[in-house]
Amino acid sequence: MTPQTMTMKDGLLAEFDYEMATLRKHLEQVPDDKLSWSPHAKSMTLGRLASHLAEIPSWAVSMTEQSEFDIAPPDGSFDYVPADLGSRSEILNLFDTQTAEARGLIDAKNDAELMEPWSFKKGGQVMMTYPKMVAIRNHIIKHAVHHRGQITVYLRQVGVSVPQTYGPTADYPDM
Repeated sequence: MTPQTMTMKDGLLAEFDYEMATLRKHLEQVPDDKLSWSPHAKSMTLGRLASHLAEIPSWAVSMTEQSEFDIAPPDGSFDYVPADLGSRSEILNLFDTQTAEARGLIDAKNDAELMEPWSFKKGGQVMMTYPKMVAIRNHIIKHAVHHRGQITVYLRQVGVSVPQTYGPTADYPDM
């Protein structure tokens, strides 16, 4: 595919694929015996953070199939229970399932559909509205990158090697 024939969706999927593959390398490093470890009382445990990263791709359902998402609907119908998985294997299984589903949902859309508006609401109030493509980039890709940064610190603090992200790390200096 040449740049002249690449669609906006193609660019989004290339970014999605790279960031999710890189995130998976980090999740592969999560040790089962450190899932309950936390750097601070106000911080998530390593297991909860890894579980959160595994579930982030599932948000693509809302962003591709709906025009809005309300995190606290006035009727109280949103009953989200955060994942808190019990092993690296469970984390990777959820991540792989959610990532494959998200990629398929994104790939099924064309550029015009990905430019349709999507709104994030809280209690019926619109907090932000932008194209679905931007929502995917902000709430899935960038959100995962943000928490991936956190998990690299967690991994380092529990004595686990930190994989490469955008270049060498102290543990993997050669690219």
